[in-house]
Amino acid sequence: MIKVNVDGRAIEVGEGQSLLAVCLQQGIFIPHLCFLEGMPESPASCRLCFVDIQGEPAPVASCKVPPWDGMVVRTDTERVRRLQKSALRLLLSVHHVDCRNCPSNKKCVLQDLAKFLGVPLKSKKLEHLQREIGVELDHPLFQFVPERCVLCEKCIAVCRQHNDFSLLTFAKRGFNTVVTCFEKDPDRLPCSDCRACVEICPVSAIFLKNEAAEACLDQPPPFPDSP
Repeated sequence: MIKVNVDGRAIEVGEGQSLLAVCLQQGIFIPHLCFLEGMPESPASCRLCFVDIQGEPAPVASCKVPPWDGMVVRTDTERVRRLQKSALRLLLSVHHVDCRNCPSNKKCVLQDLAKFLGVPLKSKKLEHLQREIGVELDHPLFQFVPERCVLCEKCIAVCRQHNDFSLLTFAKRGFNTVVTCFEKDPDRLPCSDCRACVEICPVSAIFLKNEAAEACLDQPPPFPDSP
């Protein structure tokens, strides 16, 4: 067993997990958004899970670091919190904050992170940048709101887990990145009995289009044996 010390607490862990996964399993909270248990490799896109590791010159993303024997970790140093707050402020500066009309209200990861880090959802320190992409997810059941999306990649990951490959993918780049579906034929989409991408989305950026779509989910898939 590997022995690590996190915030003064001695922990014994096995191999094959990231430091972030180990800490979360031990009840040590590290802010994160894009990490998903079972992902082959975390995308580290949210830049929130920073920690200080003794001997390292700068904070590192804990989702990318495997524990090693004798590792000493601090999750709450001043420079770690400064980086996390900056990352969250940047994310919120391009997020359409309309909590009252959002299905994720009161159960939103962004709300929880903002409360934990003491960052207002509508920051006065950064100018809000409105994303006017105008791209819709071309899908018979699901709708996508790019202004809500935090690009955590969880919808893509769970789609891959359920189908051995992902029907969802990122399109465009940088500020204009959106989630899209590369399969356009509704008869070839195995989504009628699956809403994994909807359920995993932390901000309700992907959701069911209407009650008719909800009814469709109760029907068997057109090709049960298809990936």
